[in-house]
Amino acid sequence: MAIASDSGLPDFESIIEYIRHLERRLRELEVERNALKRELDYYRSEVEKLLTPPLIEAQLLEVLDDGRAVVKSSTGPNLIVHISGNVDREKLGPGAIVALNQRGSAIVEVLPSHIDPYIKAMEVIERPDVTYSDIGGLKEQIKEIKEAIELPLKRPDLFKAVGIEPPKGVLLYGPPGCGKTLLAKAVAHHTNATFIKLVASELISKWIGESARLVREVFKFAKFKAPSIIFIDEIDAIAAKRLEVGTSGEREVQRALMQLLAEIDGFDPLGNVKVIAATNRPDILDPALLRPGRFDKLIEIPLPNDEGRYEIFKIHTKKMNLSNNVDLWELALKTKNATGADIKAICTEAGMNAIREGRTVVSREDFLKAIGKIMGKLRSTRETIFTSI
Repeated sequence: MAIASDSGLPDFESIIEYIRHLERRLRELEVERNALKRELDYYRSEVEKLLTPPLIEAQLLEVLDDGRAVVKSSTGPNLIVHISGNVDREKLGPGAIVALNQRGSAIVEVLPSHIDPYIKAMEVIERPDVTYSDIGGLKEQIKEIKEAIELPLKRPDLFKAVGIEPPKGVLLYGPPGCGKTLLAKAVAHHTNATFIKLVASELISKWIGESARLVREVFKFAKFKAPSIIFIDEIDAIAAKRLEVGTSGEREVQRALMQLLAEIDGFDPLGNVKVIAATNRPDILDPALLRPGRFDKLIEIPLPNDEGRYEIFKIHTKKMNLSNNVDLWELALKTKNATGADIKAICTEAGMNAIREGRTVVSREDFLKAIGKIMGKLRSTRETIFTSI
């Protein structure tokens, strides 16, 4: 930058401008320096994290009188460890999750309570699109489950005003394919409660005591997310009658059952947690599970009658392009002992018959062929164990 005038002497304005230019440049360099310093601090902290030994997760069992603590390490053994001075001792209680320093095995941090990811994955995030209108032939059963599950969650004041405890759980039983799981999906659709779905066999672990822990974690998660509904499908996998057993696997199943009994009707109230269970084999369930106070309502989901089959045919054909000669009442009368799942398969097969012949309209003959094919594969006799329990 030129700062001299024509006479050879410095130009005052040029000097002022040059000073301003230097000041702007200095500010730019300071901003750049600060940015580089922040970046340096970040990478320095990352290097420190990489060089720091990992912490060990443990569960606090007891705080001793001498200031030390007994913890159960995630690696297995129980340890007696010191408590770091910067740990808030008010948060140290039996069952608290803590972090241990790997070098000295001292408690350095109290970790927040966490939910087992395996249990958290059981939560149904997206509501099923099944509504009560999508279920045919179960009007009385829908009414009962609304009274037992929906009403206590939506209007708990009614039960308080009358002075009674709302039902804790509902057991749905009946032949396969009659709508037990479908009914549970409709409950999930119509309630704003957290819906937790699991198959009972998912609670069984090969490790001793792990099955009971999983049951306990499921109910702990449900209480945390209350109001909530737990749906246990195929509950007979863990709730069969207790017998004299010798294998460790059978004993582990019984531990899961005993924990389930304790959770449903134990010292800790369920509150806004409702339980729905489904089974095809009510005859093998343990009597302790079926008594009032655990499953207060036992709802049979039977084979649909003529009217029920007609309603199911209406539901599954409402989007189909049917010819004028299709009589749904006739189809209902020709499908004695068919389940809802069988009727859905018949409608699908009838549509496939039309597609095979290059048609977009499904005729009566397509349905008759489908009935002959599907019903011919059904077993000659149905299970007769669902009459009563």
